[in-house]
Amino acid sequence: MNINTSIRHGFLSAVMATVLAFPSAHAADGVTAQQLLIGQTITLQGGKNDYGVAVLDGVQAYLAQVNRQGGVSDRKVVVKVLDDDNKPSQAEANARELITKDKVFIVFGSIEGGPSNAVMQVTNELKVPFFGPMAGSPTFRAPHQPLVFPVRAEHKEEFRAMLEHAKNLGMTRVAFLRSDSAVGQEHLANVRKIIQPLGLELAADLPFKSDINDAGIDAVVKQIASSGAQMVFNHGSTGTYEKIIRKAREQQLSTQFYGVNSGSTQLARHLGPLAQNMIFAQVMPSPWERKTAITRAYQEAFKAYKPKEDFSYGSLEGYMTARALVEALRRAGPNPTRDSFVAGLKDADLQIDGLKVSYRNGTHTGLSLVDLAIVTREGKFRH
Repeated sequence: MNINTSIRHGFLSAVMATVLAFPSAHAADGVTAQQLLIGQTITLQGGKNDYGVAVLDGVQAYLAQVNRQGGVSDRKVVVKVLDDDNKPSQAEANARELITKDKVFIVFGSIEGGPSNAVMQVTNELKVPFFGPMAGSPTFRAPHQPLVFPVRAEHKEEFRAMLEHAKNLGMTRVAFLRSDSAVGQEHLANVRKIIQPLGLELAADLPFKSDINDAGIDAVVKQIASSGAQMVFNHGSTGTYEKIIRKAREQQLSTQFYGVNSGSTQLARHLGPLAQNMIFAQVMPSPWERKTAITRAYQEAFKAYKPKEDFSYGSLEGYMTARALVEALRRAGPNPTRDSFVAGLKDADLQIDGLKVSYRNGTHTGLSLVDLAIVTREGKFRH
């Protein structure tokens, strides 16, 4: 072997040794020395969906704070945001684009059940973690989804809290407003399981399509009236729910309307005096009170980011979910991969200002917090 060959072999051996010693030289998708790129498809509807806008503001308020402090392992957390327009087909397309074109590290933080389930189908197919879907769909937890990590409690627990409250007030006949979809059917199955031991009767099942028109709204209100339901509750779709409540009040129905947390601040604001005495399930503490450490931290961060914007449940949920995301990213280690991200959440409890986000092998619970709030005469929420 001549001298040149020996030098060449020695050089190649040194290169191979360096590669083996530093496997992170081939960075995971979305990971560079400067940033972690996260993908988010969310229902903004061009800015018209004020709940989605509020959620995004809360997310960005916290990430702006984190990035000012150096990010995660000296990497800024950058979120590529796409608007799914509350359409599952668009959410699916967005998720594929984020993963295959933009090469994001993970997908994060959608809202609304239909779009969120569409995102989950894509992330499961492409084997990419899906963290913090801000929807209460039962499909995120049952059957167990190893790559899906919800943060907020699911709608099932909100239904339980509202129905127990109605039972305690002496109500016996209830009606359930739900999407006419496979997920809506799963919600209905959970409702039936809850009401049976409570001795309540489901007086009306009220499925609706996403393109419901005024005639469809009239038909739903007529069904509520004829059913004799004393209480109606929903699992989302605040725009449709608002129209139904307005029409019911125009017809002077005495039915009590309850609601899940999603869009509750915005729904109460839109309804104005019609929202008085409505009961809402909440999966976050009051964003206006300073009784909890998480709310105090949220208020400070949000005022710094959006000094002219009001606090809301939506922005608090976005803030809380972003905090859980950052804690999960830290657990992925200094050279994160998707595998290390998932491994970091195995049998994990994320402690965030007194709130515990829990993940166990076979059970990704997230938060268990569910509370009830009533809308006062002044239009405020009292827990």
